[in-house]
Amino acid sequence: MLSFSKEDVVKLVQEKTIKIINLCHIPEDCHLKALSFAFKNRRKLEEILEFGERVDGSSLFSYVNPNKSDIYIMPKIESAFINPFSLIPTLNILCQYLDENGNPLNIAPENILLKAEDKLHSSTGITLKALAELEFYAISREESNATQFPDKNYHESSPFAKFENMRNETMVTLEDIGLDTKYGHAEVGKFFSRTGFLFEQHEIEFLPKNPRKMAESITIAKWVLRNTAMKYEASVSFSPKPALEHAGNGMHVHFCGVKDNKNMIVGSKESLTTIGKQIIGGLLKFAPSLTAFGNTIPVSYLRFISRKESPMHICWGTTNRLALVRIPLWWSFRKASKETEECRRTLEFRAPDPSANTYLLFAGIAVAVEYALKNPKKALQIAENLNIDKDSKRNENYGVLPLSCVEAADSLRKDRKYYEADGIFPKRVIDGVVRKLESYKDKGLWEKLANKQEKTEELLWKYLDYG
Repeated sequence: MLSFSKEDVVKLVQEKTIKIINLCHIPEDCHLKALSFAFKNRRKLEEILEFGERVDGSSLFSYVNPNKSDIYIMPKIESAFINPFSLIPTLNILCQYLDENGNPLNIAPENILLKAEDKLHSSTGITLKALAELEFYAISREESNATQFPDKNYHESSPFAKFENMRNETMVTLEDIGLDTKYGHAEVGKFFSRTGFLFEQHEIEFLPKNPRKMAESITIAKWVLRNTAMKYEASVSFSPKPALEHAGNGMHVHFCGVKDNKNMIVGSKESLTTIGKQIIGGLLKFAPSLTAFGNTIPVSYLRFISRKESPMHICWGTTNRLALVRIPLWWSFRKASKETEECRRTLEFRAPDPSANTYLLFAGIAVAVEYALKNPKKALQIAENLNIDKDSKRNENYGVLPLSCVEAADSLRKDRKYYEADGIFPKRVIDGVVRKLESYKDKGLWEKLANKQEKTEELLWKYLDYG
């Protein structure tokens, strides 16, 4: 994604002998979709770029009535990138969803996020910058498990990490198409399944950008990872919990609040500011309902309960990896330049996993931050009460996150007035999220699976390819 103009696209098509234009779009399920066009002349190319196309919204969104389902996908020219996997020279262009009147489709996740970002900035002057840690398992069939060292994979290198080259090739591909990464590494998880498959966990972390771009980056990164894995005769799983007794996949989100090019969570003595504490208070207040967007399938909650470096209690602290909101090390011993300061010092929200609808999750975070900054005393009090560093109470004295999709739906119902305020989240989107979460009927799932290995494995397998 190299910020093209329409003229740049036409020139690139000619120079690279592009034969196919893919109008790509990201609907409710956050998978990258494509509508493909072959063309032989400039007139047809310009028509595609100018008008986009009609598509069936009811096949993309559960909230669209089939009786009136036509919507538009309109190319965002600046998002164009050459498809690195197509055998035919192909240009991918991301699109925005528009309604029948040519206005942003109000139920589209991207447009909900844009509204939430605009509202936060207009009411507080704060702009969020976010980066995500995308964890995943690479999976392949192995002849032998003689070298099994379960969950000892953190920062392993080749040959001990079999899929280092696959991960690094993915990062190079992401950089080539304009998605900046921070780093990649092998993560803790590594195990052999009873059916003879190696599961090896890795992570790719991105550089900070505005939430819409970060949500976009996560979707495209998943698409790149799956395509790259096929070259290595492997598959990729973003399941929050591929195996009960092993590390799950999280998608921790780091972010900061920027105003007038200044990171507002960092004080003059490299300490957390009052604004930073207020933001933490807002996150903790909304944490239960944010799981409705950030932890969307039953196995998401098995990740919480199993406690493999995943949060469960609603509290915050410095460096503590079991805290829901964590303040990582900030390089306090080294003065950052203006160029490197922005978002090098962050807050980390550790609940989300790769099942998240990242657009709705980031929109929900923006709502939480706005609440905190418009209700500073309440937010600050929440943060003071839930600071694990200053409190000798045991963890169990804190509140806990929902333990099922059904409980997440209940939490969303309680907070829906905040999300729906000023039309940020349309009512039918909240209704749809609640309806889907409740459809899993997973309340008390942990107890139901106790000592039932076959049923547990069946459930984990069902969601192995999710996300």
